[in-house]
Amino acid sequence: MNASSVIFDPAFAWPVLWAAAAVVLALTALALWRGLKGWALRALAAGALLVALAGPSLQSEDRAGLGDILLAVVDESASQGLSDRAAQTEAALAALEREAMARGLDLRVARLGNGADNRGTLAMTALAAALAEVPRDRVAAMVLISDGQVHDIEAAPALPAPLHLLTTGRSDDWDRRLRITSAPAFAILGEEQVIGLRIDDDGAGPGDEIATLAISVDGGEPSLHEVPIGRDLQMPVTLSHGGQNVIQFTTEVAEGELTERNNAAVVAINGVRDRLRVLLVSGEPHPGTRTWRNLLKSDSAVDLVHFTILRPPEKQDGVPVTELSLIAFPTQELFLEKIDEFDLIIFDRYMLRGILPAAYLASVRDYISNGGAVLISAGPDFASARSLARSPLGEVLPGRPSSRLIETPYLPEVTDLGARHPVTRGLEGFGPDGGWGRWLRQVELDVPEGTGMTVMSGAEGAPLLVLDRVEDGRVALIASDHAWLWARGYEGGGPQLELLRRLAHWMMKEPDLEEEALTAEAKGSEVTITRRSLDTGAREVTVTGPDGEVTVLPLAERQPGVFSTTFDAPAMGLYRLADGAQEAVIAVGPSAPKEFEATLASAAPLAPVIAPTGGGAVALEDGTPTLRPVRPGRNAAGRGWIGYTPREAYVVEALTVTPLAPPWLMLLIAAGLALAAWLVEGRRRRP
Repeated sequence: MNASSVIFDPAFAWPVLWAAAAVVLALTALALWRGLKGWALRALAAGALLVALAGPSLQSEDRAGLGDILLAVVDESASQGLSDRAAQTEAALAALEREAMARGLDLRVARLGNGADNRGTLAMTALAAALAEVPRDRVAAMVLISDGQVHDIEAAPALPAPLHLLTTGRSDDWDRRLRITSAPAFAILGEEQVIGLRIDDDGAGPGDEIATLAISVDGGEPSLHEVPIGRDLQMPVTLSHGGQNVIQFTTEVAEGELTERNNAAVVAINGVRDRLRVLLVSGEPHPGTRTWRNLLKSDSAVDLVHFTILRPPEKQDGVPVTELSLIAFPTQELFLEKIDEFDLIIFDRYMLRGILPAAYLASVRDYISNGGAVLISAGPDFASARSLARSPLGEVLPGRPSSRLIETPYLPEVTDLGARHPVTRGLEGFGPDGGWGRWLRQVELDVPEGTGMTVMSGAEGAPLLVLDRVEDGRVALIASDHAWLWARGYEGGGPQLELLRRLAHWMMKEPDLEEEALTAEAKGSEVTITRRSLDTGAREVTVTGPDGEVTVLPLAERQPGVFSTTFDAPAMGLYRLADGAQEAVIAVGPSAPKEFEATLASAAPLAPVIAPTGGGAVALEDGTPTLRPVRPGRNAAGRGWIGYTPREAYVVEALTVTPLAPPWLMLLIAAGLALAAWLVEGRRRRP
């Protein structure tokens, strides 16, 4: 294909030439007005000079046409894997290839998957990137094969041609989805909290009005509830332990719905204690009593009730009984009526003296069985005939005294079991650089095999700290009353504060101090699984992904009693972890990824981008449309067809420039015209 055009190469700038032309026109008009002869010839001579100065040339181009480009963006995100959308997509792409070949169009295909960081389908970003890789003046049309659920409309580029959407999916598709509308980040233990949620049936649903909602906490046994569909719900929950509480909501999978990926949601709420109520029972004043009291009073979150016996019954000093106290201590209220309100009860060197009846100590025993926590700091009293071990409370203690009191300096040590237990694991790293200070007294204990967990030993290797679980409650027994020596810095002191803090938290069932636990933490797509156990040997965890795929991962022992591993989650959603009796759930990203927030195919999100280009949206279930050429500015979509705009792009292969007014020829013409004008005006006289 050839084309010609006239070009100019002026000797002076165009304003100078235009000014000269204006002067010529003015002089010509003046000559015409005055009736001078030869004005026309002189005007032609001046015009010839101006043409010579403009330098006109004929430019001839040998052009090679370039084919028009049809740009196809194929959506391969997760939502396109629902139903038969993937098959629809490939069939539409194959038909588009045939149509493009028949029309002589150069088909360019770009594919996109899920957006990083759960950003959804970034089709407009992919379209902009594809346009940047091709000449925009050759793009005749753009086709997006997708379900229409695009999440980056604001990133739509300026489009040089019509944009069309070939929509996958079916008109009878429907999906049930559950979503959380509101949830607190923190909650006080024991207080009722409300989580807002909603269950909706989108599309051509079955018309159910009620759905079954299962609620489970930390992967435990779910509770079932019948709830209405299509209404905002307020579900009350009460947290039972401190730390992170993972609450999972799940609806049953209905027959025919597109996916179950959005049938579940997870809320992680951090449980905090409002106040820690502690009852400290001191049998007699001794240096450790003040240590206990100072320790507990130093924490503003602790409400301390201190029951102490300042004057035992056997002391006879002649002081009238009516002058011993201003008010009566409410022992019945504390040990019978309101004992369940305490989070922890501490017996510090208490012995049986008839002050607390056996019924009160039996009430403490029942308090433990019902989920309470008791810590006993034993002194010489524990080895005597008045020992607490001989009371109803002794039935739940993990060790019994042998009646032998060891009074020799010794260094407390963490046992092999204690090195794996969260209460004493790594305790050696606390305290002075020179090591712990010694204790000076210990009650010898008999701990039956399988009765408790001896995590620290003392003099002669005898049990020093024994922990045990009693039904729903917990008991800790310290076989010495010399822990206060560490607080006073004796021989450098030791980690008394850290030890007692861990003890208290373990007894109150803080998740971070459970000896048998399975936890997981997600940072982006990286999931770290941690398994704490007192057992030795190799361990592994079973991971069930949101798509039901099961993976078994080996765990490596990072430190005594702590096993862990890290893996990259292949997809967003809920992952279930299991290792024996231990189970946990972890949400990577939201429980329902952005791809599954809205699963029904729709052209509505892309309408603001398609309409200005004259393109259209076609449902693939109605058949693949054909291609037609349309003129720019015309409607580019109709029933069963979509249009493209021929761009007629080309490349110049050869260029020829031929001068139209050579300077020598134009000067000769101008001279001849000037001579003719002189002759006409009669300046040459006749003889």
